[in-house]
Amino acid sequence: MKLTILAIGRLRASPEKSLIDDYLDRAGKTGRGLGLGPASVVELEDKRGGGKPAEAELLRRAVPAGAVVVAMDERGKVMSSPAFADQLGKWRDTGRPEVVLMIGGADGLDPALVAEADFTLSFGKMVWPHMLARVMLSEQLYRATAILAGTPYHRV
Repeated sequence: MKLTILAIGRLRASPEKSLIDDYLDRAGKTGRGLGLGPASVVELEDKRGGGKPAEAELLRRAVPAGAVVVAMDERGKVMSSPAFADQLGKWRDTGRPEVVLMIGGADGLDPALVAEADFTLSFGKMVWPHMLARVMLSEQLYRATAILAGTPYHRV
């Protein structure tokens, strides 16, 4: 099952981009034997400046058929890392081809798009810059594959 972060905005060469690339590479390598991966990020840009509704339409069009759609939103479900890993494993075990985790632009996701998602996930009540949310989500994807693989990366 592919793991895709679908994000609004382009991230140029930066420490954040390096971290994202590293964590997604690790997730793909660790998850390969578990049927998870490859892990990647797809960036979309609203060049016309249409705000949340236009960004939502870009995101909708980029979601492949059959994918589990996860909206990253501060009002979503807060999970532990092991619970997130278990959820990814359940989606994989149902035969879904891909999990798409959507991160909105600087103003977040359109509420209508969040309502359409299969699942809504939160990193807590604090609001995070969307570029840092990509790093955090990339790390959690790697951590989830490490948990499912039984590696010592995740310590309790």
